[in-house]
Amino acid sequence: MLRVLAVDDEAPALEELLYLLRADPRVRTAEGAGDATEALRRIGRAVESGPDGPEGIDVVFLDIHMPGLGGLDLARVLGGLARPPLIVFVTAHEGFAVQAFDLEAVDYVLKPVRRERLAEAVRRVRDLVHAGAQAAPASAGATGSGAPGAPAPAPEQIAVELGGVTRFVAVDDIAYVEAHGDYARLHTDHGNHLVRIPLSVLEERWAARGFVRIHRSHLVALGRIDELRLDGGATSVRVGEAVLAVSRRHARQLRDLLMRRARG
Repeated sequence: MLRVLAVDDEAPALEELLYLLRADPRVRTAEGAGDATEALRRIGRAVESGPDGPEGIDVVFLDIHMPGLGGLDLARVLGGLARPPLIVFVTAHEGFAVQAFDLEAVDYVLKPVRRERLAEAVRRVRDLVHAGAQAAPASAGATGSGAPGAPAPAPEQIAVELGGVTRFVAVDDIAYVEAHGDYARLHTDHGNHLVRIPLSVLEERWAARGFVRIHRSHLVALGRIDELRLDGGATSVRVGEAVLAVSRRHARQLRDLLMRRARG
């Protein structure tokens, strides 16, 4: 069960959020803080107590616009801790989802907060905390630079907006990306999402995650390519149900990458 800290400078909004959180059976405790200074004092006690101590905090539900230190600034401070709590932003403003993604937030919930939407955020947090708890015994005796017992890192995500709701899609779920001017369409097994990020930016950001440019219009996850097709002088790949053209300038590099991958 989760130990939660909710931070919001508007008392009615904080009371409503705490009411909804305390009604969720997956939440053990839910405390409130009216500003970032109060939140930092409470988090300081959690750090001193240790992650498994009586003052521990698993997740901070955090407003963005607050007097003094804002929510994004507070999240950056928390990111410098050895074992920071997870972050869920709760805000009336849609325009900060990209910054939230860069700060590795678990979710981005828009006000007014709906019970079912908050329940989805709690589920995501619980799954990550549970995954970290399962990984801790295996990592406790491991050697290397990682801290013993540290939770497994959250998978990289990208923020997408649909009908006023911001969701976070795991990059590992994306099969390929299609260029749409200054936008990009992310294709997953469960649908597609349009984001306001140029394909060239995603190409650079996700190169280390196995995404390769095959055409000026397409970026593909190498591990999701099912077939490489050669038809006369034309090259294409099949990714699930989609068949995508490979430009001449990218064809040789792609074949080499696929052959190296096949050889292990």
